[in-house]
Amino acid sequence: MAKKLVIKVTAGADAPERCSQAFTVAAVAAASGVEISLWLTGESAWFALPGRAAEFELPHAAPLPDLLESVLAAGSVTLCTQCAARRDIGEDDVLDGIRIAGAQVFVGEITKDDVQALVY
Repeated sequence: MAKKLVIKVTAGADAPERCSQAFTVAAVAAASGVEISLWLTGESAWFALPGRAAEFELPHAAPLPDLLESVLAAGSVTLCTQCAARRDIGEDDVLDGIRIAGAQVFVGEITKDDVQALVY
């Protein structure tokens, strides 16, 4: 079993089921004691901003703010540098605990031993 799980979520409100699946898997992994790193890229980048996760709706799915909060409490959440720049999102704009980092950091995380990476 991987000691760390890195999840890159590219979907947001444009693909709600895929987005919700990524956040759900991340939150369940965190609750199970797996070290989790959730990367927000593409349309999911918006969820790094205060209040944006609360706007997300998907019937029969756990509330996105709750899932995000549980991942932040037990793991790390990173917003893609380029995705942030394309949306004019800066360090001062994001929720507490979310960092902005780029591909070099992502590659560094996924190339370590005992790491499993998933992309949604």
